[in-house]
Amino acid sequence: MQLEAITWQRMAERLAGRLGDTTPAPEQGSWQRVGIDGAPAAGTALLAGHLAEALRLRGRPVLVVAAEGFLRPASLRFEFGRQDVDTYLGGWYDTAALWREVFGPTDPGGTGRVLPDLWDPVTDRATRSPYVELPPGGVVVVHGPLLLGHWFPFDLSVHIRLSPGALARRTEESERWTLPAFARYEADTDPAGSADAVVRADDPRHPAWTGLDR
Repeated sequence: MQLEAITWQRMAERLAGRLGDTTPAPEQGSWQRVGIDGAPAAGTALLAGHLAEALRLRGRPVLVVAAEGFLRPASLRFEFGRQDVDTYLGGWYDTAALWREVFGPTDPGGTGRVLPDLWDPVTDRATRSPYVELPPGGVVVVHGPLLLGHWFPFDLSVHIRLSPGALARRTEESERWTLPAFARYEADTDPAGSADAVVRADDPRHPAWTGLDR
């Protein structure tokens, strides 16, 4: 895999350029969806924020959605213990709610009425956030872990990869029980093979990526 050194800002500009400056054609749907996939230690929010800024400068309405806002209640996440790898992989994130509240409304013929988050993991209660009316031509940027194993209909996807050593170093000690889950995700889902672009971010100050034409 050939990698090119790049800044996060320049990467975001390249991604925004690929999405284009204009509303998608009607047969493609009125909205575009971007997925930025990576473990919590990969810092997907950073690239999501830069991309949102680059798109807004191009006149595109943008909504950034964090997968963490669609965690399931603690009673479901911790049903088999607080450190169950199988549950983390398949039961922590409410993928049905993401389909219903984020992807469905931005499908062709959808309403554009998107719920930005559903559940607060700190209070373990519904966020009660209001819906956001994303106008035609808008872009939804979804970021967080384990996004590329659910057939989400992304128009553009990026996988931020850390080597096993870097992932271990940058993962908080209390969360290191998730490391086997990400090893299985890499082996079973192959996010680097399915993403449109792969970023190597072992040193977040000096990312490198494959570009969009690999």
